[in-house]
Amino acid sequence: MTNDFEVEFIEGGDREARFLVRGASPAVANGIRRAMVADVPTFSIDTVRFVENTSVMFDEMIGLRLGLVPLTTPLDDFEVGDTVTLALDVRGPGTAYSGDIESSDALVQPADENIPIIELKEDQHLQFEADAVLDRGKSHAKHQGGVSVGYRHLQRVEAVGDAGEFDSQEPNILRGVIEEAAAEHAADENATNGDLVLTDTFENDLTNRYPGKEVEVHDVSDAFVFHVETDGSFTVEELVLRAAGSLGDRAAELEEKVAI
Repeated sequence: MTNDFEVEFIEGGDREARFLVRGASPAVANGIRRAMVADVPTFSIDTVRFVENTSVMFDEMIGLRLGLVPLTTPLDDFEVGDTVTLALDVRGPGTAYSGDIESSDALVQPADENIPIIELKEDQHLQFEADAVLDRGKSHAKHQGGVSVGYRHLQRVEAVGDAGEFDSQEPNILRGVIEEAAAEHAADENATNGDLVLTDTFENDLTNRYPGKEVEVHDVSDAFVFHVETDGSFTVEELVLRAAGSLGDRAAELEEKVAI
């Protein structure tokens, strides 16, 4: 038996997005999250060969910094275990940035050019070659392209009546995305049931959205709002699709192994 999931992107761009998944269980939602963190490989600097380092920082410390520089990762062109050679040659005075790193493959470059590596003083010199390897986050955290991946139940908000005449309304804070089950609300009386609304549009306070109203808030049991941010190795869309594919492959493998 297969489940049909409904996915709707709510906001975002290449590096950060919110999207809604309907028809999923908590186990499936957590599986998607774990796959985004652990299963989708990225390039990361793994081995560094220093030609000269006369800076104030030890080789090992610079190597640790280099491992955290995100690299663009075109997954269709490489396989896990592939390597790409990188190099840097900078003399002080000045700061060595990620943008100063040169790659042997135009497809694999620093995702950001302005990440500082080290400040070099007069006559200081940093020169090295490095190997970036394609590997998964479950092998090492530096290969986690999804740097911030979280989810929560979609919360349904419904106006059930007017607040008491003498009741003082305390702030009712919700963050992220809500689904409005009532057509009547402060911003738009003509809204239809089931509208998705970003809470920052009403400063995250339901009393701004429903002034003078009594509201009820319930979790939607099979709907989850994901908030995902990547390090620039690839887009959020590719991360989500690759993670879903990985989850499907593992499910098919398990089904095959337990089949009689």
